[in-house]
Amino acid sequence: MKKSIVLIVICFTARKATVAQNKVPVNPRVLISTDIGGTDPDDNQSMAHLLMYSNEFALEGLVSSPSYGNGSKEEILRMIDLYAKDLPALWAHAKGFPTPGYLRSICKQGVRRAAPYAGFAAPTEGSRWIIHCAKKASPQPLWILVWGGLDDLAQALHDAPEIQDRIRVYFIGGPNKKWCVNSYAYIARNFPDLWLIESNATFTGMFTDDQAPAELKKASYYDNWIKGHGFLGTDFKNYYKGEPKMGDTPSLLYMMDGDPNHPEKESWGGSYIPFSRSPRRVFDRDLTVQDTVPVYSVIELILKGPVLDLAKDSPCFKMDVHAGIGLQSWPGYYLGAGLYGIRYSPKKAEKLAYEIRSDLPGFQNRKGSFVVRNKWPGKRDPQNYALGNHWFTDRPDPDLFCGYSQGARTVQKWRNAFLKDWAKRWSWLK
Repeated sequence: MKKSIVLIVICFTARKATVAQNKVPVNPRVLISTDIGGTDPDDNQSMAHLLMYSNEFALEGLVSSPSYGNGSKEEILRMIDLYAKDLPALWAHAKGFPTPGYLRSICKQGVRRAAPYAGFAAPTEGSRWIIHCAKKASPQPLWILVWGGLDDLAQALHDAPEIQDRIRVYFIGGPNKKWCVNSYAYIARNFPDLWLIESNATFTGMFTDDQAPAELKKASYYDNWIKGHGFLGTDFKNYYKGEPKMGDTPSLLYMMDGDPNHPEKESWGGSYIPFSRSPRRVFDRDLTVQDTVPVYSVIELILKGPVLDLAKDSPCFKMDVHAGIGLQSWPGYYLGAGLYGIRYSPKKAEKLAYEIRSDLPGFQNRKGSFVVRNKWPGKRDPQNYALGNHWFTDRPDPDLFCGYSQGARTVQKWRNAFLKDWAKRWSWLK
């Protein structure tokens, strides 16, 4: 009989450990790195969510890190101004919301462009602030939630490698990885023991409402819960016509629910598995459709060209990529001794064509194509980046895909619960 009771207790405990939501008992130390104001306005939506739940975090930094586009610290400050107007209503319902003055003091401007081939360039206000926060004496690690590029984080690790053991990173990858592929490559090669969640597709579970009741559908959520609710609510309508996309929000949900120290367990922010290698392919020739690479992988082209008197890491050629999303151009760099290099990370399974061109004398323009497979991390290859024991990524189980997005069901399954919880906070602002 005792044995049966023990077994029941064990089973109940194990089940409870994997079920969301269990609020994180201590407000985690959090620094946000965001490209808000840049190419994708869902950062504004996620910033509204962050501010409305800011009493549940020990916020230490709000860093503008736009690898691409026109993101800026000023856009973060504008959002804080809206929060300041709504703050009396928030204070009426809960304690612990930070003052606008404090939030403004931790806003920092990071790098305004993607890192060069080396993966780092020069210190910024943002990278210095990451180092400052990471070095604070605390029993907790500093959680760095990366909504844009990894460039300021890479710079901070380059300048102060000792912070590696004091930080934990949740990286919204996929399309962001494409824009910061050089800084990603630098971190993966030089800091394989960094504690990092690489969410290339899991975060997209926020986009899927196929299992949502009518009142929580994207098309109706604004009118049902946000419209007429505070200054943040009025501003929310400016992004995707008020439909919640919020691709960066899973990083916040991860810090609100369960035990962030164990990515394998379920949480509002997804569930992840450890992986020991990051896909990388290096080519010294033009690619053809016979070349197949994994989605989200790092592709390097190392090309021979004229030996010129150029500074190493100088941008000197372009690669135009023809993808389903349209034409996009990427810079390539001089590596010295007549070698030229460029990296690219595809975010979607498709056939891609590219053209490489330059006005440098003696540089051979070239073109090629290759196929991207929807398989992450794909087959093992000796060119992969070898990772340590604390790098985590999307679950590969077929039943956890949302469309082509690997692991996305681990976020999507909790989307209704999160949106209901958020609706309560919006009611505070009415």
